[in-house]
Amino acid sequence: MLVFPNAKINLGLHITGRRPDGFHNIETVFFPIPLKDALELVHAPATGAGSQGITIAVHGQAIAGRDEDNLCVKAWQLLKKDFPSLPAVQSHLLKNIPMGAGLGGGSADGAFMLRLLNDKFQLGIPARQLIVYAAQLGSDCPFFILNQPCYATGRGELLEPVELDLAGWQLVLANPGIHVNTGWAFSQLDPAVFGAARARLQQVVQQPVETWKGQLINDFEPPVFAQYPAIKALRDELYRDGAVYAAMSGSGSTVYGLFNKNKTLASPATGGFRVMNL
Repeated sequence: MLVFPNAKINLGLHITGRRPDGFHNIETVFFPIPLKDALELVHAPATGAGSQGITIAVHGQAIAGRDEDNLCVKAWQLLKKDFPSLPAVQSHLLKNIPMGAGLGGGSADGAFMLRLLNDKFQLGIPARQLIVYAAQLGSDCPFFILNQPCYATGRGELLEPVELDLAGWQLVLANPGIHVNTGWAFSQLDPAVFGAARARLQQVVQQPVETWKGQLINDFEPPVFAQYPAIKALRDELYRDGAVYAAMSGSGSTVYGLFNKNKTLASPATGGFRVMNL
């Protein structure tokens, strides 16, 4: 069975407070985009899965770290605890979404593995319980269970679907190949300085895209731009090229721009840019 985990962008990102568990509360709007990995799952031969019960072969972009730390592997292990009859499997992941780029690629892979296991082996897990499992994998993972535009709070696991249609807009992604450490990015922010008077992002995104500039804010941009001027330069370049709205996704390093559908843009994947219709 084959699925295609997709990336996301953040339409605005507010850090609203520190939590007792060491995480931060956030406010953001997640929006799925058509940049995808490919994930295949098959039964393992009798001697093919080793002691872990699952193997993973990664193709395309290399993933740093051990296989046992991969969220796809962790997803299988998580379900195996509650479903002991879950058989050994082999998985193949074609990695296309850049890593450490604010696009949620690893989170998507883990969440789609939960969905894939549920469907392939007919486990009967409802979506609300899959979200609970996904939250144990990572803060962004629950979004990919619903995989539709969502207003997110808490750590990002409290999701409220929103009506948001960007059909007809062109999306340009620009990635400078810089890995921004998420822990470092959070350490640069003091939630107390932002105040509580800002417009809620779910309200801002209901306004015309032409009004978003200056209102739809990513709190990570000032410290990340100061540390990595090349990321800010990409965002500014998108505006110079005619973007109606441009911003950094998540804690970076990918920036994106929304362009009118009738504007002629560069070819996809040229010079680190990808162009796609929404």
